[in-house]
Amino acid sequence: MIEAQTLLATRRSVPIPALVAPGPEGEELTQMLTEATRVPDHGKLAPWRFILFRGEAAPALGAAMAALAERREGQPLSEGRRAYEEARFTRAPLVVGVVSTAKPHFKIPEWEQVLSAGAATMNLIHAAHARGYGANWITEWVAYDEDAKALMGIAPEEKVVGFVYIGTPSEKPSDRPRPELAAVVSEAPMPAAS
Repeated sequence: MIEAQTLLATRRSVPIPALVAPGPEGEELTQMLTEATRVPDHGKLAPWRFILFRGEAAPALGAAMAALAERREGQPLSEGRRAYEEARFTRAPLVVGVVSTAKPHFKIPEWEQVLSAGAATMNLIHAAHARGYGANWITEWVAYDEDAKALMGIAPEEKVVGFVYIGTPSEKPSDRPRPELAAVVSEAPMPAAS
């Protein structure tokens, strides 16, 4: 396991083509998902859920997405596009869909529930990185298409936070430029005298 400070300082999205087998499974995956749920959650609503795309369902759903894309576009998909859609949920050993189940609540704003789902997604990514796996968080069109959501068992009132692709990095990912702190950090202003 990676020490916490190093974990936070070295986390990097790994390109999906570089995520290869093995991926997490069994008790290790259970631990990762448990860690993903340890996020701020005002009201203890658990306003998120996880969908595991693996096994026979993954390529079957990819084929269904290719067929849906073809219907949407009204013409046959190119060979490359068809292959891309069919491989949508098999491009890494494991794909985890994170779904926001936020809804109106008398006390907890929906925005806070959505933020909790984002935090659960980030915790999942950190849990993967802590164990030496790489991860990549994406959405793409299937996250926003109601028919695609239905194929994945996602209700109309639910929203896709993202799909987290997880596997073993086949190469060490390079870092990318990060924002200068001066550009993203400021002191709170003093209120004007009244």
